[in-house]
Amino acid sequence: MRIVIAEDDALLREGLALLLRAEGLDVIATTDSPGPFLAAVDEHRPDIAIVDVRMPPTHTDEGIVAAVEARRRQPGLAVLVLSAYVEQAFATDLLANGSAGLGYLLKERVGRVEEFLTALYRVAGGGTAVDPEVVGQLLARSRPGDTLASLSAREREVLALMAEGLGNSAIAERLFVTDGAVHKHIRSIFAKLGLAPDDSADRRVTAVLRYLEK
Repeated sequence: MRIVIAEDDALLREGLALLLRAEGLDVIATTDSPGPFLAAVDEHRPDIAIVDVRMPPTHTDEGIVAAVEARRRQPGLAVLVLSAYVEQAFATDLLANGSAGLGYLLKERVGRVEEFLTALYRVAGGGTAVDPEVVGQLLARSRPGDTLASLSAREREVLALMAEGLGNSAIAERLFVTDGAVHKHIRSIFAKLGLAPDDSADRRVTAVLRYLEK
């Protein structure tokens, strides 16, 4: 797996590179700002890019803008975005046009090496990884009067795990229920939210986040 890292915090940038190289992964470039990051993508054609949300010069949304541009230049490029905080607008903007090969994690997740690497491999393989804390806060911010209120407690649990990028079997294992029970809950969730059921995990995440954005 060939990786480019774009992170303006030198300690985190080099720490990530050391971690990934220790895992036998090929970190082909590390950069600290959008321009050099895009140049590295053009030159090296990586399999996945790890990108900080906030980078110079304004430290607002440069990372998101650069990630979108990188995927425009290299269609199919997997991108794992790191953020210090839950930023709903950035999460939904990133996933707005489809979420295959996309991830959004809080930086604190990097310290949980196994979880971080699991997310990295999932995104590199074309899947989706959304930080559980992001999902939890988005669900918590939903309005009591919206359609989400029609979901049962179990359906809300399933919805949150769907948004993290888990497939049916993984959800069943996490909740200690059968695959059939998960499938039934998902059918009910899509019916209540007015969404067409789909077994593709990335499209399910997109649907969840688009709905929550409303």
